[in-house]
Parts: sequence; C-alpha cells; structure tokens
Amino acid sequence: MTGERTLVIVDAANVVGSVPDGWWRDRHGAAERLRDSLVPCAAEGLPGHAGPVELVLVVEGAARQVASVPGVRVEAASGSGDDLIAALAAAAQGVRPCVVVTADRGLRQRAEAYGARCTGPRTVRPLPPPRGV
Repeated sequence: MTGERTLVIVDAANVVGSVPDGWWRDRHGAAERLRDSLVPCAAEGLPGHAGPVELVLVVEGAARQVASVPGVRVEAASGSGDDLIAALAAAAQGVRPCVVVTADRGLRQRAEAYGARCTGPRTVRPLPPPRGV
C-alpha cells in the first residue's frame, strides 16, 4: 500500500440510527448534523488511524441531497448505500488502508472481504449522556 491517507467510509444511515434522538423526523437534517460532526475527524483521525484521513459519508434515501463540506466528501447512493460502501472498500483494496464505520454485520463482512477494517458507530458518534445528567 502507498502512503496515501486512510480512507474512512461512514455508513450514514447506520450511524445516525444508532442514537434514538428523533432522527427519523428529519433524516436529511440528521445526516447533515452527522456530516458536520465528522469534520474534526478528517484532521484528527480516528482511534488507531492518525489524521489526516479522507472521510466519505455515504448517504441514501431522504439524505441524498446532503452536500459535501471541506473535510467530508458526501457520496449519495443511487441504490443501496451498502453496495456503494462495499464498492468504495473494494476500490481501496491494496491501494490504501480503509476503515468502514457501521454496525451492520452483513456490510462488515462485505467490507472485510476487501481488506477494510470495520468499527462501530461510537467511533464517530458517542452516545449522548443519560437524561437528567
């Protein structure tokens, strides 16, 4: 593998859905908030992958119109977000390190078959504090 930056692919639907904060009322807005929260990760990296990293947020459905921002490239899946994530992981195989952020077991297996390392949503989206704290 070359010295290229680690490719970090974030499964927006899975990560947004990992915290029951009302995201279902505004899927587009929830994806934008996730995108914005990822910006510092582009420079700082993730645990085990020092920054800078190339961050790609894969969106689908109602979130397809979310735009890229400096530090986070947004890729809209024309069909299945899982298929796009697997294709991005396949393209990185043997070229540079790849990390896929998802809790989806089937997607993890697909990405790992291409040499990607997988990590869960808490890597990029910590749980909110308990109510009343």
